[in-house]
Amino acid sequence: MADLDLAGAQTPVHNDQEIVHRVLDGETDRFAELIERYRQHVAKIVTGHVPFDQVEEVAQDVFIRVFTGLNGYSGRTPFEHWLSGIAVRTCYDFWRERGRQEQPVSSLASEHQAWIEQALAAESDEQFREQAGRREARDLLDKALSRLSAEDRMVLTLVYLEGRSVREAAGLLGWSVVNVKVRAHRAKRALRKIFAEEEESAS
Repeated sequence: MADLDLAGAQTPVHNDQEIVHRVLDGETDRFAELIERYRQHVAKIVTGHVPFDQVEEVAQDVFIRVFTGLNGYSGRTPFEHWLSGIAVRTCYDFWRERGRQEQPVSSLASEHQAWIEQALAAESDEQFREQAGRREARDLLDKALSRLSAEDRMVLTLVYLEGRSVREAAGLLGWSVVNVKVRAHRAKRALRKIFAEEEESAS
């Protein structure tokens, strides 16, 4: 009864790990506190990886996975980090299920293609991210990204567009650092190849 106020409502718990313990102990209504606390955080991650009209559905899927997987949260890392990993992997599964889309990159506006080629020609990852930050990179790259595998798409977005470290991307995806490094370089080469093929077919 200590957690009930005079109106009979539950008093919010500020510690994430305590909420998790209580949910696992049967106080399932407490999960709503985690949803409210991290709704925007999840929405921000999902918005950066899936089409806008799919954000709400994928975000709901994230919280379903979080709820059903709560007993897998060890508490060794902040809950927000654990949640972020589930959100990223849910987006990855979204693209795995959807598969590649054979959408011609030539349908991009010419100035968009020029921007992407300039970004890909950057000598360093830092320069690539600087180029990406100059425009709405997600909108411009979306058609090209749809031609990549789910693995390449997620790595390219996390490392090159969002500027996350290889180690951080590996943690979010649940992959090894070596795997992310290999995929990151492969994704960039794959994107270059897509544009090379488009130029060749257009000539």
